[in-house]
Amino acid sequence: MHVLVAGCGWLGTALARRLVARGDRVTGVRRDPARAAALAALGVSPLALDLSSPRAAQRIPSVDAIVACQSASSDGAGPYRAAYLDANRTLLEAASRCGAGAFVYTGSTGVFGQRDGRDVDEDTPPSPSSASAEVLVEAEALVRGATSPGLRTCVARLSGLYGPGRTGIVDRVRTGRLALGPDDDAWMNFCHVDDAVAFALAALDRGTPGALYHGSDAAPARRREVVEWISGRLGVTPARSGEATPGPNRRVCSERSRAALGLELAFASFRAGLEPLLRDAETSG
Repeated sequence: MHVLVAGCGWLGTALARRLVARGDRVTGVRRDPARAAALAALGVSPLALDLSSPRAAQRIPSVDAIVACQSASSDGAGPYRAAYLDANRTLLEAASRCGAGAFVYTGSTGVFGQRDGRDVDEDTPPSPSSASAEVLVEAEALVRGATSPGLRTCVARLSGLYGPGRTGIVDRVRTGRLALGPDDDAWMNFCHVDDAVAFALAALDRGTPGALYHGSDAAPARRREVVEWISGRLGVTPARSGEATPGPNRRVCSERSRAALGLELAFASFRAGLEPLLRDAETSG
């Protein structure tokens, strides 16, 4: 199968590696020509292309499937529209033109802005709390509403991603930017990059047309649990703050998605995923 991975950044490159390893032909898209060229060393055919530019769809080769992993260049509604609406329109146009059979968009659980601690599952209506999140909701509707004959589209909403090369949550605790205090009962939701790739591949291979899947681990945790566990693992005293840090507070449920896709998590909790990364950091240090 020839798969186009749009947005071969941190997540997209991990996905491309897995596709190559299982024997698929892969074309990887990056905006920056130098970074695109570097994909060739991984066995990925590079394509330097700004997917939001006019007539970008004409430069996309014929492929069997597309996974849209592109990210915004910065925060704000404008960059989000370019990355998630304009780029996805380009990719859907290309999919229609070449008769691709599958299209997976790796979206975000950021469409849920709930702050009351409730459970949110695949049937929970989005509640965007910012202009950027509203764009994410539009992008989901765009992808799921695509009507090209023979094209199966679905969305894999991913929670807070982490893994090798992305351990910002540890740095935030170490520096005190993530501290105990008001709002530390808020839920945090995570997904290790290996599991995020597994969700995307499962959706690509056997997702139901128009489906929404939640790519999140099996153990959402209170902010207090996260801060205390990471602090303990680092051997530091958790920082404390008297300032409230308002933000989303919802428990993302992924049980139904995992069952539908027949997927077993490699890292069922943030503890399971961060432990080897912290151990490796100690060894290398």
